[in-house]
Amino acid sequence: MRFFSLLPALLVGLATAEDGSQAWLRYAPVPNANRYHSLPLSIVALNSTKSSPVYTAGQELQKGIKGIFQEQLNVNSAGKGSSSIIVGTIDAYSKAYGDCDEFKELEDDGFYLSTEGRDVKIIGKNERGALYGAFEYLSRLAQGNFASDSYLANPHAPIRWTNEWDNMDGSIERGYGGPSIFFQNGYVADNVTRAAEYARLLASIRINGIIINNVNANVTLLSARNIEGLGRLADVMRPYGVQLGISLNFSSPQSFGGLSSYDPLDPSVDAWWTNTTNTIYKRVPDMAGYLVKANSEGQPGPLTYNRTLADGANMFARAVKPHGGVIMFRAFVYDNHINESNWKNDRANAAVEFFKDLDGKFDENVVVQIKYGPIDFQVREPASPLFSTLRNTSTSIELQVTPEYLGQNCHLVYLAPLWKEILDFDTRADNKSSKVSNIISGQRFKRPLGGSAGVVNVGTNTTWLGSHLAMSNLYAYGALAWDPSADSVDILREWIRLTFGFDEKVSDTIIEMSMKSWPAYENYSGNLGIQTLTDIIYTHFGPNPASQDGNGWGQWTRADKFSIGMDRTVKNGTGNAGQYSPEVAQRYENIETTPDNLLLWFHHVNYTQKLKSGKSVIQHFYDAHYEGAATAQTFVSLWESLKGKVDEERYNHIMFRQVFQAGHSLVWRDSINQFYHNLSEIPDEAKRVGNHPYRIEAEKMSLDGYKTYAVNPFHTASGYTAIVTTTNSTTGTATTTVPFDSGAYDIAINYYDLIGGKASYEVSLNNRTIGAWRGDLEDKLGHAPSIYLDGHSATRITFKGVEVTKGDTLKIVGRPDGIEPAPIDYVSFLPPGVVD
Repeated sequence: MRFFSLLPALLVGLATAEDGSQAWLRYAPVPNANRYHSLPLSIVALNSTKSSPVYTAGQELQKGIKGIFQEQLNVNSAGKGSSSIIVGTIDAYSKAYGDCDEFKELEDDGFYLSTEGRDVKIIGKNERGALYGAFEYLSRLAQGNFASDSYLANPHAPIRWTNEWDNMDGSIERGYGGPSIFFQNGYVADNVTRAAEYARLLASIRINGIIINNVNANVTLLSARNIEGLGRLADVMRPYGVQLGISLNFSSPQSFGGLSSYDPLDPSVDAWWTNTTNTIYKRVPDMAGYLVKANSEGQPGPLTYNRTLADGANMFARAVKPHGGVIMFRAFVYDNHINESNWKNDRANAAVEFFKDLDGKFDENVVVQIKYGPIDFQVREPASPLFSTLRNTSTSIELQVTPEYLGQNCHLVYLAPLWKEILDFDTRADNKSSKVSNIISGQRFKRPLGGSAGVVNVGTNTTWLGSHLAMSNLYAYGALAWDPSADSVDILREWIRLTFGFDEKVSDTIIEMSMKSWPAYENYSGNLGIQTLTDIIYTHFGPNPASQDGNGWGQWTRADKFSIGMDRTVKNGTGNAGQYSPEVAQRYENIETTPDNLLLWFHHVNYTQKLKSGKSVIQHFYDAHYEGAATAQTFVSLWESLKGKVDEERYNHIMFRQVFQAGHSLVWRDSINQFYHNLSEIPDEAKRVGNHPYRIEAEKMSLDGYKTYAVNPFHTASGYTAIVTTTNSTTGTATTTVPFDSGAYDIAINYYDLIGGKASYEVSLNNRTIGAWRGDLEDKLGHAPSIYLDGHSATRITFKGVEVTKGDTLKIVGRPDGIEPAPIDYVSFLPPGVVD
């Protein structure tokens, strides 16, 4: 046994620059290592084949211990002399050391970890389980946990996959961390190093499968060159136990294969898919299977030929069955041209309507992949009723790590509490305990398959997701896919230790910010179950409540002058409440028993409807949006308190995003409140909405080279109007006399940052420059940008602690670039501690 000396204080105390590429696998030195008694002298990996996850486990253990303790341990494939870390499968361990009763209850992918006695034992049911055990052991060490104990860990469900929405051209749909790591210029990328690094990250959180391409699949993925590329990707992910899978375009036999149809009951189509599948498996013998999006949002599918969705799924199931493959068939099927004028129409009903009569008609290797709510990754939805509808079909839950509707990683939104709420929801099928988590595992309805699919969309950015803090969501997804009973705060605390170290101030601060983030975002985006009030027909990023209605997409609010909300009752509405089990349906049918946070999901009410809090719906809207935005402001000061405790590179990166979120939350607040204030004509009791005493509207300043511009949507500009340069080559100047008392102010300027140009600005007081900036957020933020002046492009910059004398001349000079006409909305002079 080897005893450690005290690591130099500087070694563990320095906050050295980090780019995020190692995520939670940093293996940073552990402080006070001399408190920990011993470590075995070598590593025994009971498989020397380099493509084996057990071999990988040995290499990972060596790397991790070197980083944590500055100790180099040798890796051997056998050994019985000195104390060792032994990692391998049950079978391999039994052959080398004899049978052991402790392993008997292990399931596939499960592991046994013992740090008691002379040797550390890491034994997996299979090779992947052994690798998971190695990562578990290293995670304990990296967190300073050296307790002696022994335990088994089995997965909650067999399927724990990610879905990546990468396109063949290298772009990523709803990806905010840069271009694809899998594709480039229409082909699988030549360099697969980054894919291997990602597989390592996934293995460390016990993800065992990955769909690498967009569900809106391109048929050319099936070309010979790309199938060979799939093989190269599978080869580098195999050592980590991550099985590759792909999304398919249903029309491929016709649009790519040259057949006359893609009818799933056409024998020639069936044969084509069988031959194609055999070809892929020849190159990727352990392919996980296929993911299929059919007859949804314009995608082709079996309904084109009056065949059922089960007919389509089973065609693929037959093709992959000889190879042990799985078909993940998305339940995201709906008509996106439904008529809102029909009070009974409801997109939320679609999944149950399409799938309920097919229960039991899917082959055993088909899993129906169900989005957690009935609409589309909203800030709050009830659990999908399809979970309890399908009793004879294997199911999985689809979660979204890439927050398409929840700030696109430019807003901090820790998603584990949202997911936990859904996973813990009791659907009460047959009046029995029927939690969603126990349905997707296969336990509740005794199904052979099931699990989780997380839409992740990593990119080439060193932060993987475009934001350091957003990586907590990927970590939490893996943790909950393995064990849905895990606590959101415990997961977060573990991730923080591994990512940022042991400083309690850092941990407490990030926990506070993260646990407040989902409630804050819900408050300033869309509350009471009305959904995220974003622009659903454009970027899904900024506010635009009007876009929800008046179209066929079915994410309606049915808001008018007097009332708001979807009536989903059986008695008067769409009947959606009746899709749940009787116990749950009764709760949602009755407005008195419906929780307030789902009131507008299930009921259409007057703005004056009283909530259980005693507030009216409209006053709750006003108050919640102010409260949520106020919480977002605190994230800035909370993060500022960590200066010097987090390395400068990550500190600055996160600070930039928190400042952006603070400003954009005000755009959300003002936009939503102004919209419903105008629509309802009901005043805010606190007299805040539309009343901004610290602002100077840009259109009311003296303009030279600038002109006024009516912003659309109108509520995404203060006073409905902004200014833009008169031409795209004219420098604009806006001046005004400061009307406020002399003193120190934070000067905040709201402007619009469009993609397609990088305008430059300069602001001065009495010709004394106090700041300058460029409209280059498209280079700094990963969100879906906009070419318009709207709620997506609206943002602000603040210059703090500026000494101002009443009567000073404020001047803003804007120089347009490209299509960006240096647009400005307003200027605020904020006394210390005030947010306008």
